[in-house]
Amino acid sequence: MQITYNVKTDLLYLRLDERKQEVLNKRLSDDVVLDIGEGDRIIGIEILDASKHLDVQGLMPVKYEQVQTA
Repeated sequence: MQITYNVKTDLLYLRLDERKQEVLNKRLSDDVVLDIGEGDRIIGIEILDASKHLDVQGLMPVKYEQVQTA
């Protein structure tokens, strides 16, 4: 699993399956989108406005990567 957080956009992405594959996006709410892959498996979870929903800094013990765009 890989967790990526973009500070500028406040977007958190949890990648559950590293394999390259086509995905369909399924919006669960205004702030949560699932990426559904082969066999209807959840490949990734995108959380918009992440800092409003969870303690982003609390994820530090997990493999954590902060992405800052120019």
